[in-house]
Amino acid sequence: MNDQANSVDERYEAAAPAELSSWNRHDTTWMLGLFGTAIGAGTLFLPINAGLGGFWPLVILALLAFPMTFFAHRGLTRFVLSGREGADITDVVEQHFGIKAGALITLLYFFAIFPILLIYSVGLTNTVASFLEHQLHITPPPRALLSFVLILGLLAVVRCGEQAIVKAMSLMVYPFIVALLFLAVYLIPHWNGGILSTASQVPAPSALLHTLWLAIPVMVFSFNHSPIISAFAVDQKRRYGVNADQRSSQILCRAHLLMVVMVLFFVFSCVLTLSPEQLAEAKAQNLSILSYLANHFSNPTIAFAAPLIAFVAISKSFLGHYIGASEGLKGLIVKSGKRPGAKALDRIVAAFMLVVCWIVATLNPSILGMIETIGGPVIAAILFLMPMYAIRKVPAMARYRGQASNVFVTAVGLVAISALIYSLTA
Repeated sequence: MNDQANSVDERYEAAAPAELSSWNRHDTTWMLGLFGTAIGAGTLFLPINAGLGGFWPLVILALLAFPMTFFAHRGLTRFVLSGREGADITDVVEQHFGIKAGALITLLYFFAIFPILLIYSVGLTNTVASFLEHQLHITPPPRALLSFVLILGLLAVVRCGEQAIVKAMSLMVYPFIVALLFLAVYLIPHWNGGILSTASQVPAPSALLHTLWLAIPVMVFSFNHSPIISAFAVDQKRRYGVNADQRSSQILCRAHLLMVVMVLFFVFSCVLTLSPEQLAEAKAQNLSILSYLANHFSNPTIAFAAPLIAFVAISKSFLGHYIGASEGLKGLIVKSGKRPGAKALDRIVAAFMLVVCWIVATLNPSILGMIETIGGPVIAAILFLMPMYAIRKVPAMARYRGQASNVFVTAVGLVAISALIYSLTA
């Protein structure tokens, strides 16, 4: 088995450049693209969910945020890098675990990501309709027409290719970062201690562990960008060869530092402004933190900026998740025995995505939150557990065995899955 691992490594190194080039614009684009996929609509609910547990659980979650997200996504990236040149995640699973396992993982991968794409389709339509009606005082067009135009516009970006998607997302990140910073700084004069009132109340160990147990999935999936990791790893391997692991780790590290610093500043600014009771009220009203703050302050600037920020957040997350969902659907079509040409396959997938996203966005069903929760355990299994299992079993990943981060990622994955299953059955 070790000989097999060595032969894989030798072939991997033979096709690779000898030295790693300096950081470049391409790396920055990917860093911002990863940030753009991860930081979306879920970020706008994170202050509510994370702040409700009190001060000490929030501090612990803040300390865990970077290692939880970085090590997990690095593991998934390494898993894709361990495959053949140009192989995406569905191909790598089949290569390492066999045809049946590959088909099963491809199916799960698709159904974990695709429902989130539908949720973003609904959210985008609702956000734009509300903005037209309440901020611009324009009667929105029929929902069917509005949703069709919005989704078609995003798919027009998709048709320009993967690099165009990543570039568009990286460009959209800048106004989103500025908006988050603006809101976080705007709230500073309104800080009243908020959650600090619970700092003197150190919870019992059992209560603290229970709070963290249920809150970890919220933190994990607020930073999740697994749908774009496969495309990211394939591009890194094509560009950097044997150095792909080192460079992709650098890009992931910087992307996650940017995510954690930006989002936690925003989260702490919100929870220092609002009391635990107000956070609970926002959750009961099923509002994002932006909508609650707009109502709380009756501020026209926030009321106008909130939907624009939400539009950018949802649009870039839609694009990032589309890459993963289309990759999974293509894998399902190919594994079914049908082998259309590359252009025909792209058209089939785009047409399917357009029709289904349009129908769901037009119908505006109320069960999408449940679908997202059901997809949660599958995402956790693919992001946390599958790469760690591969490190133990796959010769090409033997070099990563024995690292403490593997135990940490496995533990967080099991905690996230058990908490999500508990929340579904409770």
